[in-house]
Amino acid sequence: MKFPITLAAALLCAAAPAFAQAPAATAPTHQPGVPAQHAAPGPSAVSPAAPPSLEEKVDPAKEAAIRHLMDVTETSKLGDNINAYLTDRIRTIMSRNMTPDKLPKFMDAFSQKFSAASPSSAVTDAMVPIYARAFTMEDIQEMTKFYESPVGQKMVKQLPKVTQDSQTTGVQIEQNAAMSVLDGMQDDYPELKPMLHPPSAAPAPGGAPSPEPSPGPPPQR
Repeated sequence: MKFPITLAAALLCAAAPAFAQAPAATAPTHQPGVPAQHAAPGPSAVSPAAPPSLEEKVDPAKEAAIRHLMDVTETSKLGDNINAYLTDRIRTIMSRNMTPDKLPKFMDAFSQKFSAASPSSAVTDAMVPIYARAFTMEDIQEMTKFYESPVGQKMVKQLPKVTQDSQTTGVQIEQNAAMSVLDGMQDDYPELKPMLHPPSAAPAPGGAPSPEPSPGPPPQR
């Protein structure tokens, strides 16, 4: 069994499209001012991202302003959210491939090693130069003023759910429209029929399937 490949693929494939759904764990939340991303279909769309340069120098005053903005918008929690989400995904995957008596010990060891290998603060540190490249000091100060206001704080609290609900609704609308279009194309493309309307299960070998038992009390002897 190619378990390492299966594990890596499951993590990578779940880490993007699952955010628009409602997974058991808390997925990293969409942050204010950051457009929601949709992963392209197919395994080729998933590729490891190049690590950001941590040697990029940012003016100390601007860095402090960025970190304050990230605290106000709760973007600084992104590393913790990602850590928790991936840990839960590992637990879910391993629970299917490991006996229950071994799982707690394995997860304890994994959590300790994972936190040491990638502390959540590393995500925040990597985001500072990204913010610095995208925004001027004046931009950061103006955004901070907004997000410190009552309506800005409401946006911080409500936007993740608004974005998730919007994505879910949008996917359902587009999915229904796509299925309707495909359904109308069946006459021109007969190969669509078995894909859209797969045949029922074939009867068991040896004859016609036995009729399903009718509901009701068993016959009296």
